[in-house]
Amino acid sequence: MSIFDKLFRREGGTETYIIAGLGNPGPEYEFTKHNCGYRAADIVAEKLGVSFSKRKFNSLYGEGKVKKNGGEVRVLVLKPETYMNNSGAAIEAAASFYKVPAENIIVIYDDCDVEPGRIRVRGSGSAGTHNGMESCVSHLGTVNFPRVRIGIGKRMPNEDMVKFVLSRFSPEKEKLVQDALVFAAEAAVAIIQKGVDKAMNEANGKKAAGMP
Repeated sequence: MSIFDKLFRREGGTETYIIAGLGNPGPEYEFTKHNCGYRAADIVAEKLGVSFSKRKFNSLYGEGKVKKNGGEVRVLVLKPETYMNNSGAAIEAAASFYKVPAENIIVIYDDCDVEPGRIRVRGSGSAGTHNGMESCVSHLGTVNFPRVRIGIGKRMPNEDMVKFVLSRFSPEKEKLVQDALVFAAEAAVAIIQKGVDKAMNEANGKKAAGMP
């Protein structure tokens, strides 16, 4: 437990987490590969009975509760509206306002190194080639925060990366991704309730129905 946690709890505060789904605002982006984080955040909100009724920190967000260790913690489900490449600014603003430490910030995003129908949970790590995660690492000043990566698969050789991530899935892959979005939402909540290691062990072996 950090000094911040001890002080916060001694003063009677409520432990707070942020679950942030990365994506781009606007209907034209809604079902693109790059908006898997947004879609998973929608499922988290539905599971927790949270409505995206607040607009602050350049984000849409709602507030709910999750049971943990016999009590409850506060959870902000956040969708930055800064566009993908500046996602970290919105998350940093919310974390600063609510005094949320980096280890309590869970970021959900798309990943082309994971196949559609699968997810990967990690407790820390580099941003890789993902611009949204690069922004998160830059603004939070650390790589030590949990993340849930939703597989979108690799682009074709010589295919433009921007066009690839802003395109939609084929109908066959969309079915796989829908399962993975649920896995991702469940994993984000599990990180809070059970810790990263247990959430990782539970989630990283899952695959969508119909996968070999």
